Amino acid sequence: MTGNLTTIGFDADDTLWHNERFFRVTQDRFAELLQDHTPVDLDRTTLEQRLLEAEKRNLGRYGYGVKGFTLSMIETAIDVTDQQVPASVIQELIVAGQMMLSYPIDLLPHAQAAVEQLAASHRVVLITKGDLLDQERKLAQSGLGDLFDAVEIVSEKTPAVYQEIFNRHGDGIHRAMMVGNSMRSDVVPPITAGGWGTYVPHGEIWQLEHAEPPEDSPRYHAIADLSQLPQLVSQIEKSLSAL
Repeated sequence: MTGNLTTIGFDADDTLWHNERFFRVTQDRFAELLQDHTPVDLDRTTLEQRLLEAEKRNLGRYGYGVKGFTLSMIETAIDVTDQQVPASVIQELIVAGQMMLSYPIDLLPHAQAAVEQLAASHRVVLITKGDLLDQERKLAQSGLGDLFDAVEIVSEKTPAVYQEIFNRHGDGIHRAMMVGNSMRSDVVPPITAGGWGTYVPHGEIWQLEHAEPPEDSPRYHAIADLSQLPQLVSQIEKSLSAL
């Protein structure tokens, strides 16, 4: 299908602003709090794997975000200590989760400039997973909120979800691009649905967001950072106009 791109979707966490590093800091605190209450043969790697397994199990119950992560930490603490974890440790885990909801928003390099430049010529839509209140807080603090034509906070990013969003806020999936740091959530699903997916790597990635890049798709692109995005969009549109 020919025609220029008309709609650009942006992921939020670790695409526009830092996020995963706060989970890593809290996970370190989790391990520190449990070190005196777990069996001696339970090493750090195994503890983190048990936490990851709990997070994966709980996605269907709690969704993505800080609240689900905090509940998974508590569940894991109870499990690995055979229900012997002190109430004081549970309290500290709750405090650690609450702190995650108050960290200041730190934009990634080139994020604001890229959104501003593309907002002048395209519809731009923020499409993010996570807790509704927390994502709204981060967007408000980011200073980027007024640049977006629409904001979608979803429970999961699937081909069907992207298709529906770009039908409502654009000219359909075939004239839309999604940009993000998660191959599993931001790149593969929109390409599967018939759109474009652009990968922007981030130094830290949650294991559950891993997927193999769709290297064989002509609609897949990867850029070093968001400063390269406007030029990429322009190049794609030139190639589409030549068809």
